[in-house]
Amino acid sequence: MDLSWLVRARWRLVGAWMWPAYVVLAVADGVIGHLLPVAGSSESVLGGIVAGLVLNLIGVAALARPGGLLLRRRRRDLPEAIARNYAGTACVVLVTLGFVALGTAHHATIVGDRAVMRDATARAAAWIGDHAPGPFRADASHLDTIVIQASALYRVCVTNPTGTRDYCVVVDERRPAARSVTPAGSESNETLARGMD
Repeated sequence: MDLSWLVRARWRLVGAWMWPAYVVLAVADGVIGHLLPVAGSSESVLGGIVAGLVLNLIGVAALARPGGLLLRRRRRDLPEAIARNYAGTACVVLVTLGFVALGTAHHATIVGDRAVMRDATARAAAWIGDHAPGPFRADASHLDTIVIQASALYRVCVTNPTGTRDYCVVVDERRPAARSVTPAGSESNETLARGMD
């Protein structure tokens, strides 16, 4: 009785991990990218999935065949397709581990930037509460903050009770607290951001 089909089926079952791993780990890359962005302060799950799919595809296309050849040097019993599959699966896993490592390394920067932004907003609220015209002081707890330069310059605005005018300040985190806030006009942050796009 010819059992070669059973041997082939066994190898297929054991070696067919690359494409399922490719799909599952691309979704994991999206979640990891959202929770631990590699760059910037945030990333959508969809953006992380797309980045994972592209990096996985590049890794599989570029490294699966050479990796499979190296693996067959150590394990001559592996069929070429299975060795290539194992190497491709390793590439996909390495991409996900890369997302985790880079995201974890960048996380401290994000936490630090958020703390600096909170401090800048608190400085602006205190200054607006002491120096802004009366209508703006009443709403000094509802501030709109944008980053001009991360960990250094922030523009903070408050709107009057009728919502018709803004009062804005720039906070320079590199200066001592008493001298870090300066008036910055009445153009809203939304208008300023549209002009910068």
